[in-house]
Formats: sequence, C-alpha cells, structure tokens
Amino acid sequence: MGINRNIMYNLFQEKMELFCVFTNKDIEKEFPKFDKKNLVYWQKKNYIKKIRNNYYYFSKNELSDEFLFFVANKIYHPSYISLESSLSYYSVIPESVFTSTSVSTLKTNHFSTLIGIFSYNNIKENLFFGYTLIQYKNHFFKLANLEKTVLDYLYLHPEIAAKNDFDSLRWNKEVLKKINFKRLSDYQILFNSNALNLRIKRLIEYIHA
Repeated sequence: MGINRNIMYNLFQEKMELFCVFTNKDIEKEFPKFDKKNLVYWQKKNYIKKIRNNYYYFSKNELSDEFLFFVANKIYHPSYISLESSLSYYSVIPESVFTSTSVSTLKTNHFSTLIGIFSYNNIKENLFFGYTLIQYKNHFFKLANLEKTVLDYLYLHPEIAAKNDFDSLRWNKEVLKKINFKRLSDYQILFNSNALNLRIKRLIEYIHA
C-alpha cells in the first residue's frame, strides 16, 4: 500500500501541480477512480494542505503575495484583489497587509485559513470591472488597477469624507499622482454616486495640497 501510494503521489503531483490550487472536481477529471483517502494520507505526510472546503495546494508552494492573490481569486469566484491588498501592492500604503482583500459580486464573506485570512466585500455586478490579469506561473489572477482600487475603497468607506480623513490614511501622494485621471473620471460615471464624486474631489485636493 505504501509503495502504491508513493507511485500514485508522483503521478498525482505531476498532473495536479499545474493547477496550483486544485479541487476534488479537478482531481476527478484527471483521476476518475481516485480514492479520496489518499488526500487524508498525503495531508498527514505534509505533501498537500487544505485551504478550505475542497481546495488544496502542495505544501512546497511558497506563500508569496502572488500565490495568496491567486488563491483569493480561486476560492471565492468571481472576485478580484482590491482595497487594502491592492493599495499595498501599488505602494499607496506603506505597510504590508496580512489579510488578502477582494471585492466580489457574491455576498460579503471572510475566511480564516491556515495560510492566511481572505476577506471579500460585495459590490454590484455592474461595478465588477477595472481589473487587470497578472500572471502567476501558468495562471492569472485578477487585480484592480490603481484607479479602480481607489474607487472601490472610497465607495466602500463612506466615513472618509473630508480632506483630513485622507491625512489619517497616510496614502502616498507621489504614487497617487500617477493615477490616470481620465480613466478615474470614466469609472466614476459608471458608479453614478454623487457621494463618491465628492470623496474623489476631496482626494484630488489632498493629492495636490
């Protein structure tokens, strides 16, 4: 049994490591007669680890930001990385973020896992845009561009209203000056929110103060 499992694991790893993160359905497609007891055994051997529910990854994977962003997209779909994680990615905020933050058309949710915390804020379907595809190995994950990151954050934080509020956020003005203000304006129209428009006006005053 041990030898069979070792042989099986080599075949399994060869096929499934291409997925980076894999599910029971992915396994069944590649190995129709797969014995799920192998998953339990391989977890005990620390070959693979469970993220949540039916999502797994190989223990040898480096837990880089890119890997965690890919995981965030995968385990709650559709979603894309935005808010604090995206602000940190673009160096708008100075500190590292220990929660992978995303927006999704699904309900607001939060998962605490062995590899990190994943948080999702709900947005309307018509606001699910403004992201780019970033390559991770042979896959891609969705990451909000800088303009959409700022809009998502201010849209979901109505308490930020005055210029002084931006001072307390400590956003990097030099990075914010790189915003494509034409794109920002085009995106604002799609949000169709007077309150958000006012917050953007205050943000621009903050940037150029």
